[in-house]
Amino acid sequence: MKRFFNVVLFGVLLTGFLPAQVDLQPVAIVRLTKSEPITVKQFRTEVEKVEKQERRSLNVSERRQVLDLMINERLAIQAAEQDKISVSENEINQQLQQLRAILAQNIGRQPTEAEFATAVKNEYALEIPAFREQIRRQYLVQKYLMSKKQDLIQSVKTPTEADIQNFYNLNKAEFVRPDTVRFSMIQVPFGASATDKTKAKELADRLVREIGSNPAKFDEAVIKSQSPGSGYQGGDAGYVPRNLQAQQVVGEELMNTAFSLKQGEVSRLVEGAQGYSIIKVTETYEMKNLALDDVIQPGNRMTVHEFISSRMLQERQQGVMLQASQELVADLRKGNSFQIFENNLTW
Repeated sequence: MKRFFNVVLFGVLLTGFLPAQVDLQPVAIVRLTKSEPITVKQFRTEVEKVEKQERRSLNVSERRQVLDLMINERLAIQAAEQDKISVSENEINQQLQQLRAILAQNIGRQPTEAEFATAVKNEYALEIPAFREQIRRQYLVQKYLMSKKQDLIQSVKTPTEADIQNFYNLNKAEFVRPDTVRFSMIQVPFGASATDKTKAKELADRLVREIGSNPAKFDEAVIKSQSPGSGYQGGDAGYVPRNLQAQQVVGEELMNTAFSLKQGEVSRLVEGAQGYSIIKVTETYEMKNLALDDVIQPGNRMTVHEFISSRMLQERQQGVMLQASQELVADLRKGNSFQIFENNLTW
């Protein structure tokens, strides 16, 4: 009985031990300046992260591409460290601050530490310490690339006037501004329950009676929306082009209502998915074929000329950065700088 118990116990321990052993096995070893393994667990984690983003499973070829990227990053980091290139805590903090600024713009205020950590985890599936390390590694690779391929990267030429004109002539049909309106909106939001919706409808009906078709009364109601406990929201809704994408955002009824009004007119009550709305059109623009000197869209100072110049320059920069990256990777992969264990690529 004692011998049987020992055998069973050993089997249980072995069952729990084997997966851990597999996780620690190397999928690849990078050894440009030192021996650095990429374990099965690290590789699987990265593959699962990509699969979550793509919302599908990766095939063997795609998994191999993920591994190649992991090898390339480690080669570049080892080379950067050999050249005494580093990333300071201040540089990492600056990158984080830029992300905080974007989040603050989206939510209309500075995020708390907890809100920022949650946003990072939702977007990148990483806790803040791991995210800081990811920023450090990416920044280090970028610095190394710039140091080695600076001449190539700086060789990008700004588009000439002839380049811009030629691009415009070939893509003129794309530069069309659709019918566009700008409107101010009063919205009475309602919850999921019938009681909430009934209360919201009563408030919306009262606002309709008070405003009527009077634009001045509408503006007064918008100002009152800022008072605590008003029960509704008011303000500028921005520019809305007449296209399918915008209609999917604002809803078909609100879209049709907005484009049925003249500038300065106040609408009837419109029921949407989130609440009851009243709008006043403040600007209207008819569809127009845009010339080079026209702005891309109302409310934006960028002209078609500036847009084309920026787009062409960005495409050239991306092309050169790709070339620089490929050349750098080819240099780092020369010789016996890494080893792949094919048997560990699947699990």
